[in-house]
Amino acid sequence: MSPGDGNDDDLYGGTGQTRTRLPDGGQGDVYGGSARRPARSSSRSLITVVGVVVLLIAAIAFANRGDDASSDGASGKKTDTSPTAPTGTKAVASGFAHDKQGAQSAAANYAVALGSAEMFDKSRRHAIVDSVYAPDVAADRQARLDKVYAQEAFLSSIGLNNDGSAPSGSTFVSRIIPVGTKTTKFAGDSATVDIWYSSLFGLAGTDTKNPVSESWFTNTYELRWTGGDWKVTDFQQKDGPVPVGRDQRASTADDMAKAVEQYGGFTYAR
Repeated sequence: MSPGDGNDDDLYGGTGQTRTRLPDGGQGDVYGGSARRPARSSSRSLITVVGVVVLLIAAIAFANRGDDASSDGASGKKTDTSPTAPTGTKAVASGFAHDKQGAQSAAANYAVALGSAEMFDKSRRHAIVDSVYAPDVAADRQARLDKVYAQEAFLSSIGLNNDGSAPSGSTFVSRIIPVGTKTTKFAGDSATVDIWYSSLFGLAGTDTKNPVSESWFTNTYELRWTGGDWKVTDFQQKDGPVPVGRDQRASTADDMAKAVEQYGGFTYAR
């Protein structure tokens, strides 16, 4: 699912660049934190509030694929609520390096996980939160997230059924696309990382009132080194920076649905 911030390091450990990398065969999966949903008019207001609340108090955003934390993103059963699941052997990577770059990698992957459609499925959401958050934070975040995602008014406002599934004939789209990361604070076993990203959110369908739209956010993750890996302890989100949009014609609902189904997201964001 997307709110502090700071300034200090550059992207990717000092090179000023961000890279996209597929997962190594030996990496396990972890679910992480971010997830802000795009929106329009009234939907945007509600989603933004929920996003901030959800991930401010838990994780505003979405997840990956699999019925448990180690499920295969490529071979899992396809449902209306998980067409945006990432491809690859593992849903999310783990075992991040105990340094600034490792903290940035963790934040980027957690953002992708928490920003996926699987956050709307209770069992998958639980696996994600348990994997992403520090043990002393996860239980509280879990309860808060369950309360938010169970609200029928919220689900209805974004066009989903009461169980979090997409209406018949529609494809639910929820993806985070990381653009860059920056470590703003680092003290050995704690780190604060900003991640700037674009978010796709909505329903691809001919009769939907919530078409897939693009939004831009910056999430700030507070991370702690625990159990041999980076874990989220808190999260904040803010709008932008937002680039000027080009004058391009929006794709049809059918084209958007096909694109989402044909192009799997990355299992390793950075």
